Amino acid sequence: MADLYDKIGTDNDLKRVKDAQSIGMYPYFRALSDSEGTTAIIDGKEVVMLGSNNYLGLTTDPRVREAMIEAVKRYGTSVTGSRFLNGTLELHLQLDKRLAKFVGKEAAIVFPTGYQTNVGTISAMVGKGDFVIVDKDDHASIVDGCFMSRGEMRRFRHNDSGSLEAVLSKLPTEAGKLVVVDGVYSMGGDVAPLPEIVEICKRYGARIMVDDAHGIGVTGEGRGTAAHFGLTDDVDLIMGTFSKSFASIGGFIAGSKDAVHYIQHRARSLIFSAALPAPNVATVLKALDIIESEPQHVQHLWENANYMRNGLKELGYNVGQSDSPIIPVILGDDFRVALAWHALIEEGVYTNPVVPPATPPNGGMLRTSYTATHRKEHLDRALESFKVVGERLDFIPASGEEAAQIPS
Repeated sequence: MADLYDKIGTDNDLKRVKDAQSIGMYPYFRALSDSEGTTAIIDGKEVVMLGSNNYLGLTTDPRVREAMIEAVKRYGTSVTGSRFLNGTLELHLQLDKRLAKFVGKEAAIVFPTGYQTNVGTISAMVGKGDFVIVDKDDHASIVDGCFMSRGEMRRFRHNDSGSLEAVLSKLPTEAGKLVVVDGVYSMGGDVAPLPEIVEICKRYGARIMVDDAHGIGVTGEGRGTAAHFGLTDDVDLIMGTFSKSFASIGGFIAGSKDAVHYIQHRARSLIFSAALPAPNVATVLKALDIIESEPQHVQHLWENANYMRNGLKELGYNVGQSDSPIIPVILGDDFRVALAWHALIEEGVYTNPVVPPATPPNGGMLRTSYTATHRKEHLDRALESFKVVGERLDFIPASGEEAAQIPS
């Protein structure tokens, strides 16, 4: 008789995890004892933090902290119910309106997490007989939303408008169609070619949803990828999260009043989950105040990102097609990634190792990301560490040598 637990002892991936743990080379679920934002403490050692999505550095802003503290004093720590029933506060409605205005849409509604936003929105909008068309590099929450819908999913090659058109051209004209893309891709840091995507979607009668988890607060002077391209009115649904630029947790979907009204009455992940606690809502509202009134934070973010991108390129690293504060350092196979990650930790730099299936085969990388609050000494320290580690492991040429061959 089969036992459900049989798979635990025979899972080859888990065996590799245990092997890596036994030699101290397992990079995931590592506990930080402190995190100031630009630096962190791991195993008692201070490291420059290049693994955070705290793009504007607002998680440690005293004004944001104070807003959360005051909300705890007034509202407590939880709303103990869903938005659908007793969990909607006037504070939620205020944030809904502020976010809609911020991204240039008629309406918005806040979800407990970004993951639930994508899962709830897609499964609500895409029904039996509909099609949802996604970029192959779309976030896992988008894919899971497709699986949970009753429609059919189709994929197109990453940022390939011709591939998108080829997929759409084969679908029945009478079917509803939703194209979902990331605004800024969370691993490669490249930006979706929205002008081309919009033109193709209009030609085939498809609606467009942009997951701007890594675009809100970053691109378009902080208002996102659609704003960056001047296409806010042409994108039907804009999704954003609070765990990056907004110093909190949660997510939202914005669009027309009718679309948002439909989603809030159909999205199971909204209806059957407790609402975002008031302290988190207050945090986002204060972060919004700062983003709208102090544009220098976005400016500093881009200055830091461009400085590091140029510096890594000059050292000889392959940073792919990054055009954002997410900068991958592409190294190839898993072993090279693990070696580089471990060596950089020893040198005092924290990065995120990413390997297949989160990347293409032989496309393993160190994912680095930057904040507005990184100082030049942080960035120079990181570049020096990348130089030392890269030369020691023969990933980049030593000073005066010709460039090494680093996989694309």
